[in-house]
Amino acid sequence: MKLHYFYDPLCGWCYGASPLLQAAAALPGLEVEMHAGGMLDEAEGRTITPEWRSYVMPHDKRIAQMSGQPFGDAYYDGLLNDVGAPLASDPPIAAVLAAARLGADPLAMLARIQRAHYLEGRRIAEFAVLSELAAELGIAAESFAPAWREARTEAERHIDDTRRQMAKLGLRGFPSAVLEQDGKLERLELSGWLGRPVELAAALAARLPQPAASGDDALFCTPENCR
Repeated sequence: MKLHYFYDPLCGWCYGASPLLQAAAALPGLEVEMHAGGMLDEAEGRTITPEWRSYVMPHDKRIAQMSGQPFGDAYYDGLLNDVGAPLASDPPIAAVLAAARLGADPLAMLARIQRAHYLEGRRIAEFAVLSELAAELGIAAESFAPAWREARTEAERHIDDTRRQMAKLGLRGFPSAVLEQDGKLERLELSGWLGRPVELAAALAARLPQPAASGDDALFCTPENCR
C-alpha cells in the first residue's frame, strides 16, 4: 500500500498533520510518497508583514488546539515579528528533495524544517538554515550544498507535477492524502485524525496485507535457530 502525501513546508495544517505522517511511515509495508505543491512561490517575493502575522495567528492557534503540535514563542513573538523575513516554499522543498537524493529520510527532513519554522522561529527559506537542519540529520554540508542547488531546478518540475496530480485527483489544498492499494486510489481525510497518530496507524495497519503464519518452530529461540 502506498500513501501519497501532498504538502507544503509553509502550510500550518501540514505541520499539524506531521505526527500522522510519521506514524504512517513507520508501518512496515506502507510506502509514503511525498508531493510538494509550492504554496508560496519564491518568485512572488513574499515576506512577513504585520498583516501576515494577523492572518496566520488565529489559524495557528486552532491548529495547535486540534493537533497538539507545539508553536513556540520564538515563532509567535520572534519570526512573526521579523518583518521582511522571506516566505517561500521553493527553498525548503528543494531541501527535502536534496535530502532524499542523499539517502536521508525526506519525511524526517520535512518534519525538521517544520519544527524549525513553527517551534524555533527560524528562516526556513534561507540556505544557511536549511544546511544546518540537514547537518542535524547527518548530511555533510559539502554534500548538501551541491545537492540542494541541483534540487532547485528539480523542485520546479516537482511542483508542476504535484499540481497536475492534484488537479487530476480533485484535491484542493494541503495537506491532502491519497491511499493507493491494488491499483485503486482512495482519499484519506487527515483532518479527522489530527492529534490521533496512534489510532491512524492502527487503522492503516488493519488494511495492510498480513504476513503468512509461520510454523511453531519459528516462535521459539533454540540453540539451533538463534545463532
